Amino acid sequence: MPAPLYEADVADGLEALAAEEVRRRLQPHVSMEPVALRGAVRFRFGDAPRRLFDLKTVLAVFQLHRLDVPRPRALLGDQHWRALCTAAAAIVHLHPPGAFETFYLSAAGAHTATMQRIAEGMANHLGLRRVQTPDEGHFLMRIRRPPEGSAGWDVLFRLTPRPLSARAWRVCNYPGAMNATVAHAMALLTAPHPDDIVFNPCCGSGTLLIERGLIAPAARLLGCDIEPAVLACARENALAAGLAERIEWEAWDACQTPLPEKSVDVILSDLPFGGLVGSHAENERLYPAFVQEMARIARPGARGALITHEVRLLNTVLEAQTAWRVEQVLKVTLGGLHPRIFLLRRQVW
Repeated sequence: MPAPLYEADVADGLEALAAEEVRRRLQPHVSMEPVALRGAVRFRFGDAPRRLFDLKTVLAVFQLHRLDVPRPRALLGDQHWRALCTAAAAIVHLHPPGAFETFYLSAAGAHTATMQRIAEGMANHLGLRRVQTPDEGHFLMRIRRPPEGSAGWDVLFRLTPRPLSARAWRVCNYPGAMNATVAHAMALLTAPHPDDIVFNPCCGSGTLLIERGLIAPAARLLGCDIEPAVLACARENALAAGLAERIEWEAWDACQTPLPEKSVDVILSDLPFGGLVGSHAENERLYPAFVQEMARIARPGARGALITHEVRLLNTVLEAQTAWRVEQVLKVTLGGLHPRIFLLRRQVW
C-alpha cells in the first residue's frame, strides 16, 4: 500500500528550496512526486504525520486524497464519504482537544447545494463551527480538479489549525512583518555557518534574524532599526523563540552604523517596500546609502540576501556600484506581492 500523499503550499518561487527541505528532513520515509507544481510541492510520506509540522520553508501542509469520481456529488457516496470522514478525524486527533474549533471549505462553486452538503456534513462530523473566511478556519478542506489535468477530484485537509508560517514565537505581530517561511528560506540561501557574524539592518520585528538563529549557531547575531517600538517587538519575539540571550538589538541608522569596516560575514535585510513602511521617494535616498554602508562593513566574500518590492530601484543601485556582485535573483509571489530576493557576494579585491 503506498504511503499517504501530501501537498505543501509554498511561496511561489521557492518550490525547489522547499522540496530540498522535505527531502532532507524526512529521509528515508519520503518520496517526491514527479510533478511540477507552481506554489506547491507534493510527496508521499510513510512516517508520523506530526513530523510534517516541523517544516520551515512551507506555508502549510495538506493531506491529499485523489478520488476517481466524475463530480463532487459522488464524494457523498457511502464508501468515499466514510473514508474522508475517517481521514479528517484522524487529523483532528493529531492535536490536543479543542485545537480545532472552526471549519472552512475552499472550493470552486462552494455556494452550490452539493458543496454546501459536503461542508455541512464534514463540519458536523468533526463537531466544528462553519465560518465564512479561510483566515477564520482552523480545519481547512479543499476540493478541486487535479491541477495537472488528471481525472477525478482532489480533496485536501490541512494538517494544522494554523498555517506553519504562523510561528509560535511571533507573540508581537508588527504591521508589515515579513513572512517567516520566506525569511527562513533567505537565511538558508546564505549557507549558514557557526562562525558567521550576521547583521540584519532594518530588522523590524525580528523575523529574519530569529529564523537565522533557529537554523544554526552563529558567532554573533545583530539587528538594528531606528524605531524603538519595533525593537521592543523584536525583543519580545526573540524571547519567545528562546533566542533572547543570543541576539543583540540596536537602535541604529542602517546607513550609518558604528560597526567597523570589513567586520560582517552575512547581511540579511527586508528592505522597505514603500508600501506599509516608507515611500518610494524615501527609498530613492535610502537604497544607495544602504548599499554603500553594507559594502563598508562587509568582509571580502561576505554573503548578502536582500528582499524588496522596489526591484527596479535596487537593480539600478546595484548596477551603479562594484562592491557587490549579484549572484542570483529569485522572484517570490506572496499575498499579491511579487518581491525579489537578491543574493549578493562582496567582491574580493
